[in-house]
Amino acid sequence: MKMHNFNAGPSVLPQEVLKKASEAVLNFNNSNLSLLEISHRSADFVAVMENTRQLVLELLGLEGKGYQALFLQGGASLEFLMCAYNLLPINGKAAYLDTGVWSSGAIKEAKLLGEVIVVASSKDKTYHYIPKNYNIPADAAYFHCTSNNTIYGTQIKSFPKVNTLMVCDMSSDIFSRQLDFSKFDMIYAGAQKNMGPAGTTLVVVNERILGKTGRTIPSMLDYQTHIAKDSMYNTPTVFAVYVSMLTLQWLKDLGGIAAIEKINNAKAALLYAEIDNNPNFEGLASKEDRSNMNVTFILKDDTKKEAFDALWKAAGIVGIKGHRSAGGYRASMYNALALESVQALVNVMKQVK
Repeated sequence: MKMHNFNAGPSVLPQEVLKKASEAVLNFNNSNLSLLEISHRSADFVAVMENTRQLVLELLGLEGKGYQALFLQGGASLEFLMCAYNLLPINGKAAYLDTGVWSSGAIKEAKLLGEVIVVASSKDKTYHYIPKNYNIPADAAYFHCTSNNTIYGTQIKSFPKVNTLMVCDMSSDIFSRQLDFSKFDMIYAGAQKNMGPAGTTLVVVNERILGKTGRTIPSMLDYQTHIAKDSMYNTPTVFAVYVSMLTLQWLKDLGGIAAIEKINNAKAALLYAEIDNNPNFEGLASKEDRSNMNVTFILKDDTKKEAFDALWKAAGIVGIKGHRSAGGYRASMYNALALESVQALVNVMKQVK
């Protein structure tokens, strides 16, 4: 049976990527060594790291614009702290938009290092919308936002104009839609949704913004340390970086972000149409802020839950249970999820009586 993988992360990867990665685990580059046992200092892997970093900048349209792409560890959660360490000056302040669990986590970590101004929050309505028309203090060192919220199914459609640095956690929608990425001074994202397996974290940062906080930064938390060592200051997660390279190459061959955005729009339109037209279901996120990556919804009648759950499980659908803090259902439709998988879910929803 074909499985339809709607997991929120680690999540679905392209089949051709999985095939190439599995071959490399047995014999990488005809070396008769596994990718899992080669030296990260070998010429073969150094080439992988260089190519992966270059693909990031190419796909984002940031080549030659002063940005560096880094593959680090600790997940996006460590970036909550690293961001503040590298950008928040001693006695400075930072502005944050609170749109969910992950932005709240970023706020918590930044408060360890300085003053944090929460410019707006959607907590009052269980994070089911994106705040609008908020003011960002002119003296804030940077503005931080989370572009897409996996738990609650919301997505920023229009980013504010700022007179300071703009930082964005794009963990769950990076490479999924066209944006002017040069408007962001720093972007970070866990790999395990649109880019690769769990284990590595992408940071894209404009070099000009670094080294201005006046604070002493521990080596492992200093972006300048990692830039100076070409993202190899410590042993990188070799397998995760390699699979990220394969996934980014897959995206490039597909036609890049412009091509995948059309597919993602079609998937979202298909599922949201069923949610809106089927009397058994209701979407949770505000319609104007609905995420194309994570679709959250509920059954209007809980007595139908057992029958619905049996139907989607029988159809080979996995990963649509809502986050433990939100309940209901969540269909995560990252880049590698095929339109046919979304159609399979829609077909099941139509069977609910």
